[in-house]
Amino acid sequence: MTTTEKLHPVNGIEICARTFGDPADPAVLLIHGGGASMVWWDSRLCDALAARGRYVIRYDQRDTGRSTAFPAGAPGYAMSDLAADAVGLLDALGVDQAHVVAQSMSGGIGLQLGIDHSARVASLTFVSTSTGDEGLPPPSSDMPRLGSPDFNDADAVEEYVVRSIEAEAAGHFDEAAARELVRTDMARARNYEGALTNHFAMEFDGPKGGDFGDLKVPVLVLHGSADPLLPLPHGEAVRNAVPGSRLVVLDGMGHGLSEPYWATFVDELVTL
Repeated sequence: MTTTEKLHPVNGIEICARTFGDPADPAVLLIHGGGASMVWWDSRLCDALAARGRYVIRYDQRDTGRSTAFPAGAPGYAMSDLAADAVGLLDALGVDQAHVVAQSMSGGIGLQLGIDHSARVASLTFVSTSTGDEGLPPPSSDMPRLGSPDFNDADAVEEYVVRSIEAEAAGHFDEAAARELVRTDMARARNYEGALTNHFAMEFDGPKGGDFGDLKVPVLVLHGSADPLLPLPHGEAVRNAVPGSRLVVLDGMGHGLSEPYWATFVDELVTL
């Protein structure tokens, strides 16, 4: 069963979520990266995961999609607030515990959930993320420098995000699909400028109870061998920092979970 989008009151704001599958099945909470709304988790991928016996939850983090928006450039919240929003959404949906999937920047949110809210986390999967340690390699020199768009020009903003997807895709790029995604994302957003900027302007506070080495839940790390934004050593650093974790290197994948790798993602996730 797939639900329609619904706004949930969480921590004094509204969080928009959509679920896939049977609520009696083990829950999977999908948290996308900075500035990305729920639609960046393709509904076909969510359906595939639900078909394997998982109750899939995707949602708009604050400042993305239909969730509460804050003034662009002045979010006034911290990463710990985004982690608290995830817990509040689980409460609103009546979910005691979820398998958490955290992509890119949201690896920090996954870490906070696993440390400070560990009772709510059945497992953690880090996708295309990093420990942020000094000495890890910078983005590939081949990545184009796109600058910032003119947010008063919708066409320029669309083109900027499409080209950003292309730059991170490492060859797995479908122009038509990317453009449709961006147009959908822009149409749903309460404030698209805030969506693209505020997650990077918030306070990046860490968990109160420890760090990667203190995680006690099962941890899976998925990372593309061709990730140009966070090269593979970033994923290896996550694996090395978490005792007992497992790294799956997705050969040829860039930054993010492109369609050719969905089947492997689902296969790996349902083993947790």
